[in-house]
Amino acid sequence: MSLHLQIITPEKTVFDSEVDQVTLPTTQGQITVLPQHVGLITTIEPGELIYKKHSKENFLASGFGFAQVTKDNVKVLVDLATPEEELQEKAIEEAKKQAEVALAQKHLLSEEEYATAAANLQKSLAQLKIKRRHRR
Repeated sequence: MSLHLQIITPEKTVFDSEVDQVTLPTTQGQITVLPQHVGLITTIEPGELIYKKHSKENFLASGFGFAQVTKDNVKVLVDLATPEEELQEKAIEEAKKQAEVALAQKHLLSEEEYATAAANLQKSLAQLKIKRRHRR
C-alpha cells in the first residue's frame, strides 16, 4: 500500500508521486501519515517534512501552510518546500541575519512587517537546522 503525496508551493509542484509514508511538521508537533490514515486537515509550520519512498527517507525544509490527508492521499500546500540537497547555507544565513536585524528594529515596523520578519526568521532557522543535521 502507498500514499499519493503532492507538495505544492505558489511557484511549482515540488513533489507528486507515491510514497510509503510522510512526516509533517504541524503546529501540534510532528505527525506521520501512513496509508489508510484517518482524514484530517492540519496547519503546517516551518520545519522538516520527511517522506519515505522505497525505504529511503527524503528531507525537505517546509514553510507555513496546510495539509489535507485522506486515506490514500496527502496534499501539502506550503509557501516553501526545498529539498535538503538544494538548501544553500550561505543564503539562508543571510536571510536569517536580515530577519534578525528587522526584528531588532521592532519599534519602526508595522505589525505586518514584524510578522513577516518573524516568519522569515522561523523559516530560516528551520532550513539551517535541516541543512546542518544532514551534512554529509
